[in-house]
Amino acid sequence: MSPVAVVVVTWNSAAVLPGFLAALPDGMAGLDWRLVVADNDSADDTVEVLRALAPDTTIVQTGRNAGYAAGINAALDAAGEWDGGYGTVLVCNPDIRMRQGCAKRLVDRLDGEVGIAVPLLYEEGREAPLYSLRRESTVARALGEAIIGNRRAGRFPRLSELVTDPAAYAGPTRPDWATGALMALSVDCLAACGPWDESFFLYSEETEYCLRARDLGYRTQLEPTAHAVHLGGESRVSPRLWTLLTLNRVRLYGRRHGALATGCFRAAVFLREASRAALGREASRAAAAALLRPGALRAPAGA
Repeated sequence: MSPVAVVVVTWNSAAVLPGFLAALPDGMAGLDWRLVVADNDSADDTVEVLRALAPDTTIVQTGRNAGYAAGINAALDAAGEWDGGYGTVLVCNPDIRMRQGCAKRLVDRLDGEVGIAVPLLYEEGREAPLYSLRRESTVARALGEAIIGNRRAGRFPRLSELVTDPAAYAGPTRPDWATGALMALSVDCLAACGPWDESFFLYSEETEYCLRARDLGYRTQLEPTAHAVHLGGESRVSPRLWTLLTLNRVRLYGRRHGALATGCFRAAVFLREASRAALGREASRAAAAALLRPGALRAPAGA
C-alpha cells in the first residue's frame, strides 16, 4: 500500500517546524507515511531545520513565494515521483501539533462519500475547540454577520458562515467547508478535483477546494475523535492579510454567482468591515477601503 503523503507548505517557518516535527510521529501513529515539504523561498533557516531534524523529507524549493495552493501542488507533484507514489494525502500547516493518533482517525473516516476529513482544532491552552466549520457564503449570511456579528449569527444557519453550535463539534458533522490547517484527502477526491486553484495566493483556496469537492460528490466531514492544536496565524491582526482574506472571499463568491449577486455580497461584506472599522479595528479599515477600489477584485489574488 502506498504511504500517506504528509504535505506541508512553508514560508519562513523555522520557528514552528521543530514543534511540528516533534509531534508528527505520535500524530501519524498507525500509518505508513512520508513527509514532503514545499518551501516558498523562505528567508530564514526553514530548509536547514528540515534537513537537520527530518533528513528523509522530500523538500521542494519553489524558488519564489508561490502561495499556498501552488505549494501544495508542487509537493504533490514531487510525491508523485516516489516509488509506488502515494495514497491518502494529509495537508498540514507547519503550526499544527497533532495529538496521538489524529491522522489515522482522519484517514479512517474517508470513504466513497467523504473525500475530506478534518479534526477538532484547539488553541494552545484552551479546552474548547475552535469554530473551524463553515457554511457556504450567501448574501443573507454576509448581512447577518455584518449586523449582529458572526459568532451571534452563527447560531442561526441562514445568517452566518460560521458554525457555532456545540453539537456540531460533538459528532460527524458535514459542513460545506472547513478551515484548512489540517485535512485528509482521499485518493478518489484528489483524482476528481485535480490541482488546487493557484489563483488564490493565500486564503479561500481551501474553501474553493472543499466546495469543488462537494460539487463533485465528495463531502467534507468532521472527525471529532481526531484532535490537533493550531498555533494560529496573523490574519486577525495584520491589515494586509485581513484585506487579502476579505477580497478573496468576494472573488470566490463571484466565481460561483452572477454579477448582481456578487455586488450584493460585496456590499454586505463591506458593511461588516466598515462597521468594525468604525470601532477602531485597523484591519477592517484596510479591508473596507480595498473593497471600495473599483479594480480590487480584478487584481491578482495575492496582490
